[in-house]
Amino acid sequence: MSIFVTEAAMTDLNPDSPQTDESNKLTKQQRTQDWIIPPKSILKLVGRAMAQYKMLKDGDRVLLGLSGGKDSLALLVVLKHIQRHAPVKFELAACTIDPEIPGFDPSPLKAWVEKLGVPYFYESEDLVALANAHMKGDSFCSFCARHKRGKLYTVCRREGYNVLALAQHLDDLAESFIMSAFNAGELRTMKAHYLNNEKDVRIIRPLVRVRENQTREFAKTANLPVIPDNCPACYSKPQDRAYFKELLLAQEQRNAHLYANLWRAMQLLIADDNHEGEAALHEVNDD
Repeated sequence: MSIFVTEAAMTDLNPDSPQTDESNKLTKQQRTQDWIIPPKSILKLVGRAMAQYKMLKDGDRVLLGLSGGKDSLALLVVLKHIQRHAPVKFELAACTIDPEIPGFDPSPLKAWVEKLGVPYFYESEDLVALANAHMKGDSFCSFCARHKRGKLYTVCRREGYNVLALAQHLDDLAESFIMSAFNAGELRTMKAHYLNNEKDVRIIRPLVRVRENQTREFAKTANLPVIPDNCPACYSKPQDRAYFKELLLAQEQRNAHLYANLWRAMQLLIADDNHEGEAALHEVNDD
């Protein structure tokens, strides 16, 4: 029987809580030496999101899209911790899509992921050349994002993973929401849990309740091996997303409850009944 993780079960993710498994009967100091322990504040929010949107169930095989940014690295550590502590049993792997852009080299992630004991897939493709050959009236950022997603689906199918985990956080959802309203006159944002069009891969976003400053601080204090994103196509011209990020952060200075209010306003947009597939998802372009 498929049993989704519940909020009550997520209390077991507390690194200080007692564990029944012999392999987990370690002191806090020993555990810290063996692997990175995510902050309780992030674990609590991820646990709530997983319970609310029924993201994980027994027997799932989860592939994480690991870009090398602070958010995906933080999510990998969080999911590894959940795998060790939660009563729900699932497999975990990571996959990096190397776009072969000069100056951007995510290959150092290979050794770091190996130390975590997580199966790792590293796929390389010249996305600039591919975009020049096939991109029609679209931005490179949008083309690159869609192609990377397609490659991740391919790896899921090839390696037998039924769940794809992505690392977008609450700030990303809020920015997409505002961009969609301002630029398209539509109320849309990213989904927390949905099926792709082919209905063979479930996509989950465990960080939907987590703020970007939390993943940034975690990556810094835990010394996660963040790979700087220096894509020349992304930084050659102003981006709408950067503008709306600054707009929201400025508004938050006036209203400390801004993101809590946006979270409530987006609830019907974030949820998905998992029957409409990816067609129900509207990803707002980054540029």
